[in-house]
Amino acid sequence: MRYLPKSDIERREMLLALGIDSLEALFSHLPPEVRLNRPLDIPSGKSEYEIVDYFRARGGECAGDYASFLGAGVYRHYRPVLVDTVVSRSEFLTSYTPYQAEISQGTLTTIFEFQTMICQLTGMEVANASMYDGSTAVPEAAMMAVRLTGRDRILVARTVHPEYREVLSTYARHQGMPVAEIDYSRDSGALENTDLEKQIDNQTAAVIIQSPNFFGILEDVGRAAEVAHRHGALLIYVFTEAVSLGLLEPPHDADIVAGELQSFAISPSYGGPFAGIIATKEKSMRQMPGRIVGETKDTRGHRAFCLTLAAREQHIRREKATSNICTNQALIALMATVFMSVYGKQGLRELAVQNLSKAHYLAGKLPLRFTGPFFNEFVVSTESPVAINEALLQQNIIGGLPLGRYYPELENSMLLCATEMSRREQMDTVAKALE
Repeated sequence: MRYLPKSDIERREMLLALGIDSLEALFSHLPPEVRLNRPLDIPSGKSEYEIVDYFRARGGECAGDYASFLGAGVYRHYRPVLVDTVVSRSEFLTSYTPYQAEISQGTLTTIFEFQTMICQLTGMEVANASMYDGSTAVPEAAMMAVRLTGRDRILVARTVHPEYREVLSTYARHQGMPVAEIDYSRDSGALENTDLEKQIDNQTAAVIIQSPNFFGILEDVGRAAEVAHRHGALLIYVFTEAVSLGLLEPPHDADIVAGELQSFAISPSYGGPFAGIIATKEKSMRQMPGRIVGETKDTRGHRAFCLTLAAREQHIRREKATSNICTNQALIALMATVFMSVYGKQGLRELAVQNLSKAHYLAGKLPLRFTGPFFNEFVVSTESPVAINEALLQQNIIGGLPLGRYYPELENSMLLCATEMSRREQMDTVAKALE
């Protein structure tokens, strides 16, 4: 909220309008024991240049010039300058969600383009106008599967992002939606298919897998889909590293795709705001949460856009709503849309190849924990992940994620990530620290 200072003359005029002659009289109704009777214990005001210096110093503490090899669902990629130039325009910045859809044609147009691009990336037929983030898109996709199948049980791979699984557990707790976890292979790091076969039954609504998974390993989507479909369940495909979609085959075998677009020019920003997505086949569209923008014609026959589907609580009766999501991340999704427009199909593929190449260059120097193929993240074996990270920080390098926090059996393992922002000399320094 903007701070509007008042001069002494303005304060006297305000008091006069209230019919009192002093600031103390304004609070005379309060008992003496609750009144402070002294100035607030805060520093005095600063001049503009002192404020600028202060925040520059605080910004310098945020590791802006550090190299980072930390991924785990939030990735450091280059943000084209054009992204902020577009999203800062007032027609987007102040109209971030189409409350009055008929006069929000600009916002609706960008959402329509966003949906189109997401369908092209995921191989799905319809996509919604974005979700809050990937972690909330996953349980929304699970509840969607429950509505579509009439079943209530969810199987989720342990290789799905641990925090996504925690959010899923929170949603499921009071939904009457039991959730069980599928183990992973200690050799490849991928989904353990024998455990999937063992746990799936005729009450399973959906099987949730992530690819690349939390360990960076690529999953066999086709095989997981075959098992799920054979038992009448749906397959939910999750991604956290959107850049991988520039190189990997779209998950055509999946029934629902849920993911996070942070990699598409959305700053890490201490963990948000981000933009999640859900995409699916056209036959499942009416059970998809959130909103869908469609193309139509106005009364003059000109191309126009409208909210085609908005099955949420603000629009229909609560018991018929597909979700209680109250908005969509249109402004953040616009960042991703500009990013995809700037890079294009070939540019996104080249970016994905850079990520793949840099990760494999670094991995080639280190002892890998898993044998499965990976994209730009991988797990290495090391005796002291925390000590190594502390040593790297002394060289202005943010290391990887110690996996013992989420997987006790991987206490001596670290998850590392390399992107197009990683430099050869930095990767060599990390490799040397891990020797």
